[in-house]
Parts: sequence; structure tokens; C-alpha cells
Amino acid sequence: MSWQEVFGHPEPYPEQADGIETAIETSEDDGFLVVEGACGTGKTMLALTAGIDRVRDPDSDYERVVVLTSVKQQLRQFEEDLRTINRNLPDDWSPVSALTLVGKADVCPYNIENAGGIDGENVYDRCESLRERTRNVTGEGNDTSTANLVSEAKAVQTGLADSGSDGGADYMSVDGEPTPYPRAMPEFDGVEYCPFYAQYLDDLPDDGDAAESVPFAFDDLGLIDTEELVRLSAGHGTCPHSMMGVLLGEVEVVVANYYHAFDPTTVGSFTGSLVDDDSFLVCDEAHMLEPRVRELVSDGLADASLRDAESELTRVIQPVEFEASGKDTSPTAQTADAELVKGELDEADVTLAELKETREFVRDLRDELDRRVKAHLDRTRPDWRADLQSLDDAEVPLRDPETPGDDEITEWADEAGYDAGTWTRAEIVGVVVGRILNEAEDEDKQRAAPGVGRVLGEWYRQSHETYFRQLELDRTWDETEPPDSWRRAYNARLALHNCVPGDAIADRLAEFGGGVLMSATLEPLDVFRRVTGLDDLAEDGRPVTERTYGLGFPAENRESFAVDAPKFTYSNRGAPGEATETRRVHADTVRAVCRSPGNVLVGMPSYAEAEWIAEELRRTLDKPVLLDEASDDGTTEKLKSEFFADEGKVLVTSLRGTLTEGVDYRGDRLSAAVVCGVPIINTASPLTKAVRTAYDREFGDGFETALTVPAVRKARQAVGRVIRGTEEVGVRVLVDGRYARTSWNSVREYLPEIEREEFQPVSPDMVEFGLQRFWGDDWD
Repeated sequence: MSWQEVFGHPEPYPEQADGIETAIETSEDDGFLVVEGACGTGKTMLALTAGIDRVRDPDSDYERVVVLTSVKQQLRQFEEDLRTINRNLPDDWSPVSALTLVGKADVCPYNIENAGGIDGENVYDRCESLRERTRNVTGEGNDTSTANLVSEAKAVQTGLADSGSDGGADYMSVDGEPTPYPRAMPEFDGVEYCPFYAQYLDDLPDDGDAAESVPFAFDDLGLIDTEELVRLSAGHGTCPHSMMGVLLGEVEVVVANYYHAFDPTTVGSFTGSLVDDDSFLVCDEAHMLEPRVRELVSDGLADASLRDAESELTRVIQPVEFEASGKDTSPTAQTADAELVKGELDEADVTLAELKETREFVRDLRDELDRRVKAHLDRTRPDWRADLQSLDDAEVPLRDPETPGDDEITEWADEAGYDAGTWTRAEIVGVVVGRILNEAEDEDKQRAAPGVGRVLGEWYRQSHETYFRQLELDRTWDETEPPDSWRRAYNARLALHNCVPGDAIADRLAEFGGGVLMSATLEPLDVFRRVTGLDDLAEDGRPVTERTYGLGFPAENRESFAVDAPKFTYSNRGAPGEATETRRVHADTVRAVCRSPGNVLVGMPSYAEAEWIAEELRRTLDKPVLLDEASDDGTTEKLKSEFFADEGKVLVTSLRGTLTEGVDYRGDRLSAAVVCGVPIINTASPLTKAVRTAYDREFGDGFETALTVPAVRKARQAVGRVIRGTEEVGVRVLVDGRYARTSWNSVREYLPEIEREEFQPVSPDMVEFGLQRFWGDDWD
């Protein structure tokens, strides 16, 4: 076989052929290919072809391809390319088997149909509880079996039909596919259970391959996307999420999210079998690898979690205390049995005294959090109780962000008499409390104590140089809290941030056999290699090969400007609404670009600046102007659909939003993109200062590696939306002197060489002339 037989199109671009062959060669030596390829250069097909070639080659050790992406749009692109590959395989080849991984909410039949008392708010808690009850009802020593539970659920329907009740049997359908079960959650001896999960358990073989439990033939299906998985599974009466867990070990390609490989909890409970040297890794949108993994390996303690953990500890402690004092210890729906508690404590080698100490610690920690929130508000907003709705989000550092050392919470605990044993034993205490309550209580909910205990242990163990600890206040509104309580206005959280996630990234990458890391914006590649730990892998003997591919489409179809306008920094532009020269020049330049025919995308450094330029354009531009604001996914999707509905609109957004990355503006959906300024994040933020300081120590220049390079990538992502195919025509504009010329804070050096050649510097007064020359009579 050859990779050409896998490739889904008649002929590859030259860059694709080079990339495929390089990826195959590098991965055979357990290495990684790092690819920067411009939008539209076929990176998805490149990576899939190389990976599937390795999996299908009988002389290769690779058994599967694991695709990771952080953007849902790109997930759909991988699915489409897999379908293309399967449509064009040689006739004597079997289809490439593939599966898309999603969360429980996306595949739970009850959640999809809003039935059985399950919805998006409780699906995870209800699922875990129903699964446990289903196992308990059929466990050792019980009189029923999983087969009986399935029959009971089906019998409800049969009884309805036999009785001639109005409407006959009320079978639940999922996206139009009928299932064998009622919409209401069935019960056995008064205990609710999930019939889909019961069917899955009943199909599991006593000994042997779990794949034998799959009730449908999947070898020749090719890609099983989310909709197909739910239809096939629910139609057979079995659990789609459980089927997903079985199939991920059987297919040749798994398309997943970053958290499926980098979130410790998800890997430990669900996808651990994928993180293996038999897996060929494809890491898409790899410029997001560092910030995404930083989020996944960071953690925190919410005020509400501390409250709930204290309550849970009390509910486990009280039965034993009541028994010792001679009080009634009869268990209820909200209390545990004393004998159960003592048995679990003995088995886990945890003492009642440790439970009490952990409860006291959690209670005191919550009191200390409360004291600190009030002290912060009294210091910064003395009248805060009079106007809670005017409070803003806040970060309260627990140490100097630029001076590593013990944080104030750790110091407080030491002074209060809580030692290393208190911090570290909280983890096992939390696990035991969660296990006891899951067995003793009927309520469907995720227990707080295990998570709180785990974070307390991490808080104590992790370095104070690479981790930063702070108190975070996020705006909310809770009418159940007293009118003068900060809890009415804030969610408070003690946050533990991993400032330098490179070690975590490298450790996880090292567990894969090899693969491809790719994006349209990875340059400078030496910085990307340093911050993601790839250089460390190379030092350990894992080859790391680089490729950069520019736009291979006709140069005459595009025009690119780096406008030497005043730097769009706060000191130059002032606040939105101020009539500064910087704002005038940028507004005039953006307005000129927006007179291009068709749709135009405008990217600004923040949502506040996006609102400003949108108002400027609405006053002076004869074209509809749409404004993207920080909002939920549904609102963003509606805005995107409105923008695509017909030509001739302007869409204004923040470069830190979701509309400038991973969105497919193919064909005539976009004719121009303009970016104002370099979207460097707020450098005054304590966390930003801590990350920069940590990067200073780790890499030598924290401002460059932690702030400037990611900001330039954001800008390049936005202008990269314009040209994505051979026939596409458009304009790309970067407005800020830092893109145009060399200076002490210039960012031009962070553009790849081929982009520096294309984005030639122009003065603001020449932009209109250049646009007229490019568009001709089509320019407005």
C-alpha cells in the first residue's frame, strides 16, 4: 500500500505531499512533525493521510489515529475529510473506521429528548447516580438481573399497549429513532434505574472482548459521528455513551477534544487507552495547545464547593457521633448509617478524628475566604454593600505575582495550626466521604468533598514558582443570598494556576507514539517548541521536524497591507470615545477596507474596542454592521448565520472571541479582514504578571513568549480567514505601526518570512489607493 491510496483527492498540493511523507518518516522514529500551513493548504487531509497510512501499514506499530482539536468547526472538517477518504478508497479496501468523542450531554437519550427528568443542568449528576443504582440493583446478593430490568422497562410499554390506553405505548424516540423504553424513567422496587445502561451491562460478555457487546455491526460503517452513534445505540436500547467508550478502542481514528488527552480526570476515567505509544497523534489548532492545557492542569476551590464539602463531612460525621452519644441513628434519605460509615473508614484507614479535622479546616478556610473578600471590597469599594450590581470581576493575588514564594493562604493555615498532614490527608478523606454518601443518600448530585480534598492536596504540593495562587471574584447574581452579602454578586474561588504548562504538555506528548502538531499560526516555531516542551522531547531522543507552508494560491487574487498607523495602544488611543489622532487614523483605515465588495471581518483587541469601531462604522458606512459581543454559543451561531446570509455586511468582533479562529469563511463568505492593534492581553492582571515572571525564569523573555507571540498569532488567525482556496479573492490588512516597521516593540519579526514579504508596509493615506487599484470598479 502507499499513502496515495489513502489520500482523498485526485492529486495533493506539493506541500501536502511533502508534509505527508515527512510525517510518516518522522513518526516511524517516534517523532513529531510541527507544521505551520496557511488556511486552505489541506493540513487536515495531510495529517489524516499520514496517520491512516501508518495504521494500515502491517509493518507499523501504530494501531489508531487520535485527533485533538479545540474548535468544533475543525472537528467537523476532520469528519468531512474522513468521509472523503472513505469515498475514494480502492474498491478492495474496507472503510476507515472512525468515531467522534463528545460529552454525555450530547449522547444521553433522555437529555436529548428532555425526558426522564434529565436536562442539561443535571445530566452528569443524574447519569452517574442512575448508573450506580442500576449496578446496585443487580449487584451481588440481589434477586434481579440486568435482563430483568430491561424487560421491566419494555413491559411498561407492552402494558400500555395491551390496556388500550389513549395513544397506545408511549415509546421515547431520539431524533426520530424509536427506542424500546418509556419517556419516564423506569423504577424497580421504588428505585429509578437507566434501562439503556442496564441493556449495556446485560450485553457485556462475562469474559472476553467488550466489543462483543456492541449490538450493531460497525466494521463497515466508516465514520460514526455523534448523530449516528445515538441513533444506532438508542435504537437498540443500549447506552450511547457506554458504546462510545467501547468503540474508542476498536476504531482506527478517534476525533476528540483537547481535554480527552490532557484533562487528568477525563484521561483517568475514560480515554486513558488512547494515550499510548500505539497512537498516532494529530494535534490541530496547536497554537492553542499551551493556553488550553494551562486551563486543564490548573484548578481551584469555589466558595460554594467549600460550603458543600463541609455539609457532606457533617453528614458523615454525625451518625457516628450520635451513636456514641446514644441518640437515634436510624438512617434517612439524607443521613448515612453509623455502621456503614465506620466500615468505610476502617477499610480506607481513615479515622473519625481526621474527618473532624478536615471539616474544621474547610470551615475555617471558607471563613478566611469570606474575610479576604470583604477586606478587598472594603479597601477598593468602601460603599460596596449599597450597590452590589455595580461590582466588577476581580483578581486578588495571594502573593506578589513577580516574586515567587509562599502564598497568604498557605501562611494562614500554618499559623492556624494546619500542617502538611491536614492538607494532604484531605484528599483521601474527600474520596471516602463521597463514597459513603453515594451509597447512603438518594439524591442525584456530584459530591463536593472529593474535589475539594484533591485541590487541597495539590495546593500544598505544587511549586510556588511555576504555580500562582489568587482569589478570583466572578460576577453573578443570586437572589437567595442576603441583600448586603457579597455572595449575592460574586462567585468566589481560590485559584491554583499552572503558569508554565510545558512540562505537562511534554509529558503527555511523550506517551504517544508520534504524530503531527499543526496550525495556520505557529511561527516563530522556536518559541512554540520551547513553550510546549517539544525541545525537551528532542533532547530525550524524540525527533521534532518542522515545516512551514505559505499560501499556494494565485498571488494576484489577494492584496496584503501592513499599515504604518499610530500604535493602537491605550496610551496612544485613549479610552473609547476620546477624539484622538490614533483613533481617527484607525477608524478611517478600517472604513476604507469595509468599502470592499462583499463581507468584511473587523478584529479589535477587545470587546470594548469592537463596540467603539462598530459605532463609528454605523455612522459613516452605507453597509450593515453586525457586532459580536461576549455571549453564549447559540447567540454567536445566530450572528454568524446572519453574516453569511447574503453578501455585503461588516462583522465586528474581538480578536479574543470565537469568530476569528476555526470558522470557515470559504468561498464568497469573506472578501476582506482588517485587524487593529496587537491584541496583547491585560498586562496589569496579577495572573498575567505571574505567567510573564514564570516565563522570564523559564525561557528568558516572558513578554515575548507569554504575551507578544500569542497576540500576533491571534491577529494572523483573523486575517487568515480570507483566502482559503484557489479561486478566492480578498484583502488582508494589519493596522498598527508595529506590524509595519522595526522598533523597540515591533512585532514584524514574528510574522513568517513569507508574510513579511506579502504584508508590505504602507502609510495610512495609501491604503485607499491600494484598495481602489485591487478592486477596480467593485470598490465602493
